[in-house]
Amino acid sequence: MTINLDISGMTCVACAARIEKVLNRLDGVSAHVNFATETAHVEIVEKTNGSITVETLIAAVQRAGYDAKPAIDPFLAADADARAEEEKLAAALKRQRNILIAAALLCLPFLWQMVLMLIGGNHAILPPWLQFLLAAPIQFVAGARFYKGSWHALRGGAANMDVLVALGTSCAFLLSLVVWLWPLPDQHVYFEASAVIITLVLFGKWLEARARARASTALKSLMALQPNTVLRLSNGTVENVPLAQIHPGDAYLVRAGDTVPVDGTITAGHSALNEAMLTGESLPIDKSVGDTVFSGTINLSGALECTATAVGHTTLLAGIVRQVAQAQGSRAPIQRTADRVAAVFVPAVLAIAVLTLIANGFALGDWTQALLRATAVLVIACPCALGLATPTALIVGVGRAAQAGILIKNAEALERAEQIDTLLFDKTGTLTTGTPYLVGLHVLPDLDENTLLSTAAALEQGVNHPLAQAIVVAAQARGLTLPAVTDVQQHSGLGVSAVLDGEIWCIGSPAFLQKQGIDIATASWDVEEAATPVVIADGTRLKGVLLLADTIRDNAALTMAALRAQRITPYLVTGDRERAAQPVALLAGIDEVRTQQLPQDKRALVMALQQAHHVVGMVGDGVNDAPALAQADVSFAMGAGSGSALAAADMTLLRNDLTMVADAIDLSRATLRKIRQNLFFAFIYNVLGIPLAAFGLLSPVLAGAAMALSSVSVVTNALLLKRWRSRTE
Repeated sequence: MTINLDISGMTCVACAARIEKVLNRLDGVSAHVNFATETAHVEIVEKTNGSITVETLIAAVQRAGYDAKPAIDPFLAADADARAEEEKLAAALKRQRNILIAAALLCLPFLWQMVLMLIGGNHAILPPWLQFLLAAPIQFVAGARFYKGSWHALRGGAANMDVLVALGTSCAFLLSLVVWLWPLPDQHVYFEASAVIITLVLFGKWLEARARARASTALKSLMALQPNTVLRLSNGTVENVPLAQIHPGDAYLVRAGDTVPVDGTITAGHSALNEAMLTGESLPIDKSVGDTVFSGTINLSGALECTATAVGHTTLLAGIVRQVAQAQGSRAPIQRTADRVAAVFVPAVLAIAVLTLIANGFALGDWTQALLRATAVLVIACPCALGLATPTALIVGVGRAAQAGILIKNAEALERAEQIDTLLFDKTGTLTTGTPYLVGLHVLPDLDENTLLSTAAALEQGVNHPLAQAIVVAAQARGLTLPAVTDVQQHSGLGVSAVLDGEIWCIGSPAFLQKQGIDIATASWDVEEAATPVVIADGTRLKGVLLLADTIRDNAALTMAALRAQRITPYLVTGDRERAAQPVALLAGIDEVRTQQLPQDKRALVMALQQAHHVVGMVGDGVNDAPALAQADVSFAMGAGSGSALAAADMTLLRNDLTMVADAIDLSRATLRKIRQNLFFAFIYNVLGIPLAAFGLLSPVLAGAAMALSSVSVVTNALLLKRWRSRTE
């Protein structure tokens, strides 16, 4: 049995780990908590005689200090419920932003004081009582989330950035309070340090919350492909009913231009369907009685009567959504450096501070001085620079990427992109433009090319089909005059027939003309292996073959060369047949080719490469790429791709320029270098400062100044990323 829960109250990955640990302690339960989507997936793996229920799981989560509720099938949820949930998330993000703004305003008076600390000033601009009134709301109202997060992290047996922030700011604030209320000679207050630290870290947390809010848009855009209503057929009448009222076995109607609401089997009608969201193939697929249609695909021409075979969470589209959710919720291969160090850093600093207090107290016989030295240890160890080291570099790097037309979803993507050694490319719409065009004409001796093309365009004009439109565009490009045709009939998903000069002409797929009794044995189109044939006849005799194909992007070969220079192996992974894929791979310079890959096959290939210890990137543009994009360590979406591909991807290339993939990897490597340098700056102050503070060679004032200087160092170093340039700049 499987139970899904919506979790609330988590503030970091340690919270998710805590909840997962609590749930897995229950007999017969295997749970995985997804922090990005705030959900828990629970499998009852053993016979529990009904002892494990939804209520049992919710109670366990509540005992851990969080809250939970049963998850609702998103494919059956009411629109009002979805809107209410979105409004709730938006309100929470707005509240967090307002707290940040209030904290920033309260920090403004401290700026002059921090400037004086940097230039050697030893007096406060503001009186201590005013500093207290400004800092207290920041410390205990704006900073309340850090105390709560610290409590949950420590109770779960871990120490994260919340612990560092709460510990460092509390020490600075409490020391300032002691100095103010019980005046110590020649001592200073540090209210500005605690206030500014909390405000800066709140800014980083707000950016993180925005990224997490966007993480769910991939699933939302996928689910949006499914319409909310269905045209149900009942006793010869058509009624528009909500999606939740359709059941397997029900008959329903799909009109031309409509999106298929649920998976089904065609019982009447013929049409061409756009299944690019499943196969990645830009050309429509002909469908007739007995064929299967899938939820989210688009009916391009004739009306179809179908029988529902799968609804709600059982549709193929729902399966893709689950794959995306599972890939997004999988464990990150690399944890943030600051969080890893924090687990050792916090207890080590506490131990050093206690040791400093005791050793100096007995050695000096002056416990006031001992307390000041211990406080100096804690102040120099305050995690301002550590908290800024990664976010400042990320802010500059992500901003520079946006200027270059690269949108980056989260920090993990930037971190992992540096290590990519294998990069998978979709074909249609990624390596190619996704728009068919005329590549060749095979004309029988009694016609010339222009006559054949103008006749074909006359038959196809007005037909809403990519191949038909490509033929018309080709005729227009040659400036041809189209002959007049009458009695035009569209044969749904197959072709067109019309009367020209008293004769019936037909144009369409080879199968369509064969059904019309046309002998196409003399036609030849194997010369253009990557092309799709469109055959034309005058009713009884074959007249010629038009060959249409997609075009490879101009900079594909340049991009592959750049990737190989970065020691990255490119793959071509497509739902197309091998004859269409191999010429594209040859032109692009790709040796590794995988063809006829369904969405689950692409994701399986990514997983297999990951299991072979490769760091895998994926570049795609369609819904069919979404599971692989989500499973990949880093995913890239072309700007002209579908909304779900863009949302599922970690990086979006706005200009449809493949060289931007190499640029994104270059920028990730530059950013990671800055992050490592910043972490070095952050820790070198502690490595040098903590011993000086412990031996009384560094006063709390100088410790605070050193802390501020470390912050300036990491920010200045991060700003150097603005010098990075893309290949097109």
